[in-house]
Amino acid sequence: MLNRSISEAIFFVDKSRRGGLQAQIRETVVSGILAGRLVPGMRLPSTRRLADYLKISRITVTMAYQELSAQGYVIASARSVYAVSDRAPVGRLQSTGSSSFDGKLDWEARLQSKFSVAKTIRKPLDWRRYPYPFLYGQVDLSLFDLAAWRDCTRRALARTDFEFMAGDFASADDLQLVSYICSRTLPRRGIEAGHDEVLVTVGAQNAIWIAIQLLLKGGSHAVCENPCHPDIYAALRLSGAKVTTIDVDEAGLPPDALPENANVVVVTPSHHSPTGVRMPMQRRQRLLELAEQRDFIVIEDDYEFEMNFLAPPSPALRSLDRRGRVLYVGSFSKSLFPGLRLGYLVAPPAVIREARALRALMLRHPPGHLQRTAAYFLALGYYDAVVGRMRSEYQKRYQVMAAALEAEGMRIAGQSSFGGTSFWIEGPEGTDADLLSRELRNDGVLIESGSPFFAGTEQTCRFFRMAYSSIPTNRIQEGVHLTRKRMHDLIVA
Repeated sequence: MLNRSISEAIFFVDKSRRGGLQAQIRETVVSGILAGRLVPGMRLPSTRRLADYLKISRITVTMAYQELSAQGYVIASARSVYAVSDRAPVGRLQSTGSSSFDGKLDWEARLQSKFSVAKTIRKPLDWRRYPYPFLYGQVDLSLFDLAAWRDCTRRALARTDFEFMAGDFASADDLQLVSYICSRTLPRRGIEAGHDEVLVTVGAQNAIWIAIQLLLKGGSHAVCENPCHPDIYAALRLSGAKVTTIDVDEAGLPPDALPENANVVVVTPSHHSPTGVRMPMQRRQRLLELAEQRDFIVIEDDYEFEMNFLAPPSPALRSLDRRGRVLYVGSFSKSLFPGLRLGYLVAPPAVIREARALRALMLRHPPGHLQRTAAYFLALGYYDAVVGRMRSEYQKRYQVMAAALEAEGMRIAGQSSFGGTSFWIEGPEGTDADLLSRELRNDGVLIESGSPFFAGTEQTCRFFRMAYSSIPTNRIQEGVHLTRKRMHDLIVA
């Protein structure tokens, strides 16, 4: 073994970083070993010397070294001298040649399928640094119970739970999560379903994509709303089906405007995306009547139904379905946090059986630990408490924002009659929502242009969405004012 010391100069810690000081020390050593820069026998700086150099507590360094020793990366002598272990994981192989290629392969020509057909809804990853983030779908961490989520994560790591999750789920789902969906979530929407009628998915979009793949093919005819979420329109197009878009009005999709030969209709009846309008009962019943007469299937995206603070949400379309023609899609990501990526598909057993097989080919199943953590969070009442807190706060923000929009003379083109988290705004003649959203970033304001939601058009869009789920109440009025001012300046320029 070598008898060479590692210089403390290779270590650096950022005390403002969330990862923790011990973790940063371990990362430095582990990355050095795996990269081949630190080899067996090299001695680490003494705990005292490294602590003095980094100006941190000696116990912090000691605990980091002890963890590295427990993991087998370093070994400790009787005199508490730590050195790189000769049993540490082997680093990467040495390169055998140049990393550059002799020729250039035309990958554009090799790709037999391309999926970049949807216009992207752009949301900056560093959105929290903007003072006026009117971004839809982002979470206000002050409303989320992180301590409760950690508690559920620890519960999910208990031995009995872990032994179950550590095995191969094959294509199965977490039984606790499915049981909660069947016994608590779906009945709130008037839906009864058995375990064999539910599939857990990686968010609602995954559920919609699976349903589309099962129901459509080249020569089929699909219908969606206009405007609608760009990912839904893209998924329909990529199925090979002919896609017809139907313009929504103040009551959502008008069923009598549907073409005669539709095979699948995708709708958001309880809370249209992105306008937020609600389809009245008469239209819902007419849609189901036409589905029976013309023999088509309905995919219902029932997002955000929990955010009701103005009035109770209408019953889900599937709860009115007596012929089994509605496939229902729900999501926990919208009500908890977008990074959760947990949704579910509710359909007849024959559909779920094929949907499970298709999902298994793509990703087997959503991560087991995440499913079990979510199951505990739901079952122990944390979910309902968080949703209740969100409703109360969103109602306050809704009132403040509605007043601010009215004071600034901005036209609300769509909003949910039961609550929700956003307003759909129509700018005056001459508004370019894409340009407006870009220019507003200079003012610290984030909005969403409406152009990605309109299918098959390159015309300038005057609609945009402003959400209040991610912005503090005391910043709403000023943010709305800056939006109206910038919009006016761009029109008269």
